[in-house]
Amino acid sequence: MPHWGSSSSPMPHWGPVAFSGHADGGFGEVKPAIGPLVDRRADIVSGWTHPGAVFRGKWDSHPLVTGRRRDHDVVRAAQLEALGMSRRAIYQRCLPGGPWRRLLPGVIQLSNSEPNERQCTRAALLKGKTGSMITGLWAARRYGLRRLPEPRLVHLLAPASREVTSVGFVLIERTTRLPNPTFRNGVPLAPVVRAVLDGVRRLRDIDAIRALLAEAVQRGYARLEDLIEELNLGSQRGSALPRRALREMVGGARSVAEIDATTVWEMAGLPQALWNVKVFDSDGVHVATPDAWCEEVALAWEIDSKEFHLSPADYARTLERNARYAAAGVVVVQTLPSRLRTEPAAVAAELRAAYEAAKARPRPAVHLR
Repeated sequence: MPHWGSSSSPMPHWGPVAFSGHADGGFGEVKPAIGPLVDRRADIVSGWTHPGAVFRGKWDSHPLVTGRRRDHDVVRAAQLEALGMSRRAIYQRCLPGGPWRRLLPGVIQLSNSEPNERQCTRAALLKGKTGSMITGLWAARRYGLRRLPEPRLVHLLAPASREVTSVGFVLIERTTRLPNPTFRNGVPLAPVVRAVLDGVRRLRDIDAIRALLAEAVQRGYARLEDLIEELNLGSQRGSALPRRALREMVGGARSVAEIDATTVWEMAGLPQALWNVKVFDSDGVHVATPDAWCEEVALAWEIDSKEFHLSPADYARTLERNARYAAAGVVVVQTLPSRLRTEPAAVAAELRAAYEAAKARPRPAVHLR
């Protein structure tokens, strides 16, 4: 969610300014209404008064304005003008203490509360107009991906021909490669592969990029080859770090921890490891798929995160896996991901000791497939 409270907040500050209208329904300068001619009908309906308010026509009894219908509580200013509401009246209601809030130029929230995610999303889509869609981290979160930083801006794709630019909390990216959207709860989203790559191209933290790309692949949201293809087809701006992370994933590591693990394995000076391969016993029964595997001595290395042991079911699965390793005669080393960075030398020493122990016993009849 965007943060509105700081001095760097993108939310506009309403001050006493003069008004001149814009074609898109935006607000320019406004002079407070003066004079005794004030129609108070809408004030009675909405329960709010402003000493400078001027009201015309029949808009004051429309359900959209009175609050009796809140299907869409974020609307274009042009919609309110179509009801017969003057731009001055719209502006007055968006003043501090008024019942409404201006979210973006030409986009009004029909309440004065802090906008939530749904309202920000609708405001962005109204700003982008027909054919626009949510992409980047905002869309990735709507798909259900979790390993991503809190998105500051609503990232929007719009047709290249559209004359619209980024403003406030909305980042608008005009593109000639506008994909067909996927709809989630009525919200148009860029396809997940496009959304993830649009998001990571704007990140500068390689670990955050690795984490999101790895989660998308591990949880089945995207195939590695599709991510690579999209990265090659899309904008090359900001592609260096995602390309590096994808190269690491092609090498076999599928998570940030496994990427750190390759460094520690090399530090240990052991024979080259195989990553994420399936191990079977002599009867052809699947034993496990270790994070790293030393084929020479049948040594398995598991990077076990506490996150996956929080539930009884996850803990039980880990115990069952370790029992299968023991039954098959496989020596296994278990390491917490945090130790790969805080104690790399100690972990490397443990790997060397386990390798020597595995080497000293007859190699069990396990194989890869």
